[in-house]
Amino acid sequence: MLMSGSDKVAKLYYGPSSFRVLRPGRYVLCAVTGEAIELEELRYWSAERQEAYASCEIATKRLLGLDALPKG
Repeated sequence: MLMSGSDKVAKLYYGPSSFRVLRPGRYVLCAVTGEAIELEELRYWSAERQEAYASCEIATKRLLGLDALPKG
C-alpha cells in the first residue's frame, strides 16, 4: 500500500518562534522518545539543535542535558 504525503514524516526547519515545512508530512518524531507528534500538536522544539520534543518536560530535560541514560 502506498502512503500519501500526509502519512509521512515531515521535515521541518525550526526557528526561534515558528517552524517552516521543508518536506510535507503529517507528523515529526520526538528527538528523545521517537514518539510521533502531529504537526498541529507540535509546541516544543529547539532551533539550535533542530529537534522536536513531545512535551515541555522532555524538552526541558533535553535542554538541561538530563535525558541521557546512565552509562554502565
